[in-house]
Amino acid sequence: MAILPILETPDPLLRQVSSPVEEVTDQLRALIDDMFETMYAAPGIGLAAIQVGVPKRLLVIDLQEPEEEDGEPVRDPRVFINPEILDASETLQLYNEGCLSVPDMYAEVERPDRIRARWLDRDGRPHEEELEGLLAICLQHEMDHLEGILFIDHLSRLKREMLLKKLAKARKERSKLAA
Repeated sequence: MAILPILETPDPLLRQVSSPVEEVTDQLRALIDDMFETMYAAPGIGLAAIQVGVPKRLLVIDLQEPEEEDGEPVRDPRVFINPEILDASETLQLYNEGCLSVPDMYAEVERPDRIRARWLDRDGRPHEEELEGLLAICLQHEMDHLEGILFIDHLSRLKREMLLKKLAKARKERSKLAA
C-alpha cells in the first residue's frame, strides 16, 4: 500500500467528470487500498479516486474516528464503485463541510439528509440502501467529485471567493514556513 498525493484546487483534473469502472480487478482493489491509506493519513473521512488523479467513478468512506481497542484502530471502511443516487429526501440539512482537495477550509453546505443509493462494493457485489445523516452527506460530497464539483461550488460566489482567498493566503504562509 502507498500514500498517494492528493490533488488540490485549482488543479484542473478535479473538474474532470470521472468515467465508470468497467471491471473490478485486483489493480482496482490495490487502488482502493491505497486510497484508504491516503485518506487515513490525511486524515479524512472520504476520498474520491479523482482526488488522487484517477478519473474513475470510485470513492471510499470511513466515518469512524479511530478508537483504540487493544491498540488497534476501529474502522468501518466502505467502498462505493459507480455510485448512483436513486432518490433524495426533500428535507435538507446544513453540514459544515471540508475537503482534502481544499485543505483546512470549511463552509456550511445544504444537502438532502436522506438518500437512496446504489453502488458496487470492492468485490463487485451490488448494493442498494437508504442512507442518512453524515453518511448520506459524505456520499453526496464525494459523488460531487465524480462530476467535477467541489463543495465550494455550492457556496455563493462571494463566500467561495472569500474562502479561496483565505486558502491562497494559507498556502503562502505555509510556503514561507517551509522555506
